Amino acid sequence: MQAIFGGSKKVSGFGRHATVAGVLFSFAIVVAIVTVMVLSALERVADRSNVLDDERSRETMSGALKTFEMQLSATLNDYAAWDDAAANVYAADGMAWTISNYGEMSVNSSLFDMAIVIDDEKKPIMVYREGKPMDGALDDFFSPSLWTLFDKVKAAGPQDNPEATGFVGTKAGIAVVGVALIREKSGALDVSAGKHRYLIFARHLSADKVAELGATYVIDGLKLVAPDFQAPYSVAIADAQAVTLGKLVWVSRAPGDIGYGEVRPMVVKALGLVGLFFVVLLIIGWLALRRLKAEEINAREEANRDRLSGLLNRDGLGSAIDVFVAEAAQTRRNVLILYLDLDGFKEVNDAYGHGTGDQLIRAVAAGLNVLIPEGAVLARIGGDEFAIAFVSESEHAVALQLSEQILDFLAEPLEIGRRVVVIGASIGIAMSEGGTIDREELVRRADLAMYKAKEAGRARMTLYDPAMDADRGERNALELDLRMAIEGGDLQIAYQPLIDAPTHQMTGVEALVRWNRPGHGPVSPETFIPIAETSGLIEALGLFVLRKACETAKQWPELRISVNVSPGQFRNPAFADYVRYVLKQTEIEAKRVTLEVTEGYMIQNPQRTRQAIERLKALGVKVALDDFGSGFSSIGYLRQFGFDRIKIDRSLVMDILESDSQREMLQATVALARSLDIPVTAEGIETEEQAIAVRLFGCDTLQGYFFGRPMPADQITERLMQARAAKVTTRRPNAA
Repeated sequence: MQAIFGGSKKVSGFGRHATVAGVLFSFAIVVAIVTVMVLSALERVADRSNVLDDERSRETMSGALKTFEMQLSATLNDYAAWDDAAANVYAADGMAWTISNYGEMSVNSSLFDMAIVIDDEKKPIMVYREGKPMDGALDDFFSPSLWTLFDKVKAAGPQDNPEATGFVGTKAGIAVVGVALIREKSGALDVSAGKHRYLIFARHLSADKVAELGATYVIDGLKLVAPDFQAPYSVAIADAQAVTLGKLVWVSRAPGDIGYGEVRPMVVKALGLVGLFFVVLLIIGWLALRRLKAEEINAREEANRDRLSGLLNRDGLGSAIDVFVAEAAQTRRNVLILYLDLDGFKEVNDAYGHGTGDQLIRAVAAGLNVLIPEGAVLARIGGDEFAIAFVSESEHAVALQLSEQILDFLAEPLEIGRRVVVIGASIGIAMSEGGTIDREELVRRADLAMYKAKEAGRARMTLYDPAMDADRGERNALELDLRMAIEGGDLQIAYQPLIDAPTHQMTGVEALVRWNRPGHGPVSPETFIPIAETSGLIEALGLFVLRKACETAKQWPELRISVNVSPGQFRNPAFADYVRYVLKQTEIEAKRVTLEVTEGYMIQNPQRTRQAIERLKALGVKVALDDFGSGFSSIGYLRQFGFDRIKIDRSLVMDILESDSQREMLQATVALARSLDIPVTAEGIETEEQAIAVRLFGCDTLQGYFFGRPMPADQITERLMQARAAKVTTRRPNAA
């Protein structure tokens, strides 16, 4: 009996193996067929999508823009190469003809909406927009690329097709602009060089025109957007200086759906075959399920892991905290989280490259992994941000002790390859007592505390306090109001006199921004400038101050104007271009403008600082080192960067009358600058005795409350008028 049952088992096992083998073979065939069919269908969908999207939409819109430009070019040629125009535009009494045939033709015209006639010196003779005269300078309305087209036309001879067209940014948006020499139809021009006149036509790419292009070329949802607008389908519009002015974007016609409609019968057949073998899949499904579960576990672990550091990522941290909170709610323990942001990491990246930055992240991760307590989780949740979470019986004691260990660890120099870098960390600490605070709120509180630590001076730890929420709300409101004030030009500029040390005559002013916040009153620069720096508003604020100061200084031709430059502005590679544009707009002499930069950014980025200073000095402006003596002052900086002036920090001036060491330090500092032939300004002069002392030490320019607090522009004007009147009174007896 046993032998029979044994033989029966062998036969049954063989049958099962044979069945499974057959099922696997059949399933493999079906999968292969389905795979081939699906891949074929997807390939046809992709091909069809590429044809409809790439070849039609982009090429059509590029051609449409070119046609738009060529239409204006043809119109411009008709009006510029015209015998009547050559006879009347250059005539002394030809203005009426010019206005009638050019200016008034711009009203309700589908060919051009602006008509301008200028001479060789770019001086407007006639400026019409939409049939009416237009006031204001052309530089204020058109971007500088207009003059690139003009220079091209001016350089060509009358017989060399003196015409040029291109897209130009204007106050009204984007326009295709054409510039042409006014001449006879044959190209002849009986006018001497230097007395030529040029016709400018502009045709704006308005919303109606864009809609018309979309309707004409069958492009759905066509619209004009800003250059930084992100869209899957776009055609860029660039001016003659290769500056992108905007983009034309549109909505896809869903080519994938069209392709799918063509291959749908094949997909249906494939699904039918899959259905036939559904029973077979049930038999082997449990095997696949076991494999899929294993793969799912691995995939989940990978999804919650940061690839660079090997630590948990933000999602992994969130899952761990959820577990900790649930555990703490049952055991009545506390969940603590430390939120770390590395201080100085961006500077390491900028100075040594992202490769060194990646090595630094891995080194910090390894060090933190050694310090964390047993059962804690460590995560990298951002570029240079880490978090540590754990459950503890105590409240903040363990977190504070761990924070001290982390700060001590990061205070030590780290050797990264052949480089030694020094960083720090700002740490925020929050606690969920008894698991009563969920993960999202706990992380928010720790993040808020971390930012408070960073604002307080970095390299420190801060416990969350409910008052921080009120501070954050006030800060957000302050940032919003500041943004509106910058955009609306609602900031004021005060000017503090710069005094010539020997004569006590005012030779310049320093521009200082002031803000009277509506409903709150004056806000100290020490409050709103740090907010502007951390919120990204500092560049807009700095450019506002520079432009306003230069505009105002035009009424004071005998004064220099000094403007502070923030590290955020200096860090921007395009800063010199912005300064050039402001100088051109305000028409102020570059040599009258001094830009003041502090030492901190130079230490972090010496190479970029040198390049930025060289570009600024090439414009003709002067660059001064501000607050010299307050931090890392070094003779090396003065030699390396070639400053035009240094400003002695008020901390070196305050006690010079009482302290021998302070006098010796100030005297040595001024002697150092004078040996390098660098003029010196002393800040913080509050008494006549201080003014006499710093003048004797060699400071040529003085600044401080003794000579005048920061004041409105009209008070500077009044002081100048008094000084001018005093000079006239002094000269009269000599003249007699």
